[in-house]
Amino acid sequence: MRLIFAGTPEFAAAALAALLAAGHEIVLVLTQPDRRAGRGMKLAMSPVKQLALKHDLLVMQPQTLNASETQAALTTMQADAMVVAAYGLILPPAVLALPSRGCLNIHASLLPRWRGAAPIQRAILAGDAETGISIMQMDAGLDTGAVLLQRREPIDGRDTAQTLHDKLAALGASLIVEALGRIGELTPVAQKERDATYAVKISKDEAALDWTKSAQYLARAVRAYNPFPVARTTSQGDVWRIWEAEAAAGGGEPGALLHANHEGIAVACGEGVLRLRTLQKAGGKRMTAAQFLAGNPITPGSRLGD
Repeated sequence: MRLIFAGTPEFAAAALAALLAAGHEIVLVLTQPDRRAGRGMKLAMSPVKQLALKHDLLVMQPQTLNASETQAALTTMQADAMVVAAYGLILPPAVLALPSRGCLNIHASLLPRWRGAAPIQRAILAGDAETGISIMQMDAGLDTGAVLLQRREPIDGRDTAQTLHDKLAALGASLIVEALGRIGELTPVAQKERDATYAVKISKDEAALDWTKSAQYLARAVRAYNPFPVARTTSQGDVWRIWEAEAAAGGGEPGALLHANHEGIAVACGEGVLRLRTLQKAGGKRMTAAQFLAGNPITPGSRLGD
C-alpha cells in the first residue's frame, strides 16, 4: 500500500519501522522541523526523520499543512492512506480528504478515554488499571474519529511513563500493520461522547509535589512524570528531583521528613507516607536513597516543599 507517514517522536518511529518491515511503500514522511535540544542546543532531527533518512525515504518538514504548496505536494503522492502517530500538527480537512482510504491515527489510549496530548501520563496519574492502543479514522476533531481497532495493555504498578510508552509503542506498531491489512473489512465504531476524557499536556509546574495529597497519588505522580518533567520538591532551597518512590503506611504533618535509611527517605503526606527511593539534586547525579544520604544527612522533622 502507498502510504504517507506523519509522526515525530520514538513512539511514531516504532510504527514507521513496522510499516517498512511489513513491505508497505512509504512515499513520503512528514515530521516536525529540526529543533535545538540538549545542553549544546544543537539542531536535532526527530527520531522519525532519522529513521526515514536511514531508509532513503522522502521527508518533508512543513511548519503547517495549511499552505497550498504543501497540500499540492501531498496530492502528487497519490497515497492510498496516511498513517499519523504523534505528529504534532493538525491535519486540515483538505489533507484528511486526500488519501483514497483515509487517514489513520495511532493513539495511545482506549478512546474515548484520554483524548489529547498526554494519554500515557494521565492514565498513570488517574490510577487506571489498563490502557491500550486505538487505531482511529481521523476526522476534523481532536481524537474524535471512529475507532477501527483497539488492544488493551495492563498498567503495572511499577510502570513509569517511559516503560508504558515503550509497551504501547510496540503495540501500536503491530496494530497499525494489522489495521492496514484488514482495512476493507474493519467496521468503524463511533466514539461515545459521554465517555470522553481529555489528557491535557503535561506542564513542568504540575511536577512540583503537593504533600497535602495522598501518598498513593504522589507515587503515581512520580511514575507519570518519569522521564519528563520529573517530579520535584525543595529542601531548604535545594531542588530534589524524585525518580522513584513508593507509598507506605504512616502519617505526620504533610511534607515533614520522618526518617531515612537505605530503603528510602520517608515523607509524610496528606494520607500515608511517600518513601523516596531514587532522587537527584540540581546539577547532580541520580542516586539511590542510600547514596544520597551519604552526602546529604536528613534532619527528621524538617519540611520539604516550603
